[in-house]
Amino acid sequence: MNAHKILLLLIGLSIMGCSDLEEEPVGLLSPDGFFSTPEDIQIGVNASLTHAINEEVWGRKLSVALMLRSDMVNLNSTQTRRVEMNMHTITGDNEMVFDPWTRIYLGIAAANNAIAGAEQVDAADDIKNPIAAQAYFARAFYYFHLVRLFGDVPYIDTPVSDIAAATNLSNTPEAEIYEKIISDLEYAEQWLPNTVATRATPSKAAAKSYLALVYLTRAGTNGTADFQMAYDKAKEVITNKGTYDVDLDPDFQTLFNANKIDASKEPIFALDYNNNEAPDNAYDQIAPMTGIRGDDDGGNGGWSVATPTIAVFNSFDPDDYRTRVSFQTEALINDTTVDYTDFQSSGHEHAVNAPYIAKYLRFPGPFARGNKRATSHNYSMIRYAEVLLIAAEAGVEIGAADALDFLNEVRGRARNGGESTNGGYVPETIAPNAVPADLASITVADVLEERRIELAFECKRWYDIKRRQLGDQVFSASGYEGAKPDWNASVDYDTPIPQDEIDRNPNLSN
Repeated sequence: MNAHKILLLLIGLSIMGCSDLEEEPVGLLSPDGFFSTPEDIQIGVNASLTHAINEEVWGRKLSVALMLRSDMVNLNSTQTRRVEMNMHTITGDNEMVFDPWTRIYLGIAAANNAIAGAEQVDAADDIKNPIAAQAYFARAFYYFHLVRLFGDVPYIDTPVSDIAAATNLSNTPEAEIYEKIISDLEYAEQWLPNTVATRATPSKAAAKSYLALVYLTRAGTNGTADFQMAYDKAKEVITNKGTYDVDLDPDFQTLFNANKIDASKEPIFALDYNNNEAPDNAYDQIAPMTGIRGDDDGGNGGWSVATPTIAVFNSFDPDDYRTRVSFQTEALINDTTVDYTDFQSSGHEHAVNAPYIAKYLRFPGPFARGNKRATSHNYSMIRYAEVLLIAAEAGVEIGAADALDFLNEVRGRARNGGESTNGGYVPETIAPNAVPADLASITVADVLEERRIELAFECKRWYDIKRRQLGDQVFSASGYEGAKPDWNASVDYDTPIPQDEIDRNPNLSN
């Protein structure tokens, strides 16, 4: 590949700054003259997906915002942008709103360039279409986040070259966006390969799994037909797990061990931070955001920003292996091992005497730096256990006889035990036990609770709360974090569109 092509792509797709966005709309990029080989399409795809690992999306701002908006992660900070997320008083001036918005649209613009550029490549369909399908998948991935966050948003599916037209875009209705997401995923499903060398590359199983999740999410408004489609697509993955080389990992801890995750079959699509520190903040900060202040094992500790409450910790069965994998209950502070009742001995104002999130702290891999800022984690955007739970939830809704089997398969893996710790950082072998036992019957509430435990702190819970309209229940006085007095179900399920976008284009005002 010519060096000037790579440079042009990086300038156009990866490092556009905020000052540029004030002058030109997001998406004002052109693929003309760049794409001539299948390898060029792949560079475009890689440029698109790189935006997802940026600090403004999964590296910190979107991932942490999703945690704070749920009922399982509390805030130990007075910074306004974070308080708004935690208390559901979000404004359009919040950088945890406009930074992800901007970065996601940059990812979409790069995907659009790759899709349009593929049309310029003179190669057989069976050569170029599987690569272009990755771009279709990436576009669907980004819009699926946008539509769940904001509802109606501008839908851009071609490179934009007309400034006047771009600055007068209107929002596309949510229902229409879902149809376009499904269309993109169906193209990806058709052309992506059964297996891939790394789970950071979209596969046929990834497209089918996301179709299942999209249908499950949309079923809140469309009902039975979408539940059936969610069930059918999830079943296609489950039935063909050998073909797609996916399965439950025998050890739940492996999913959060950066030293082992690459060999696991469970991730279906992942964002890969392994040794990746691009100059434009493309590195992982989830570990320090959830880390223990003053924890000597963490190389000066974490930042104690987002932590569970005691009520959240107590809601987990202490005999469930997933509890010890999910929570950090010991730390090395001032050269002394202390349990969570004494974490404030670090002396920092943000330290709390409660268990912390362990999934990102415990085994961050060789690339972890001080504060564990930057790690070698691969973050599973969707994994096989979730596909089983999608089939279980949709199966309950349509009366499928095997819905209970899928839920119990997830619970059964938790009984395996494995190579975790006793609450700190020192690995030990945890023997199998009888918890959690199989359920004898199943309800939707059972599946949602299983999702809460199995997918805890993986940035899924807020989307579950929204799609099932659980806000009034979980943010009440009986919720795990206590009452959120500003919660208003009539407006707070949707994120406000960034105010500076509306100021530039009043058509975007909801």
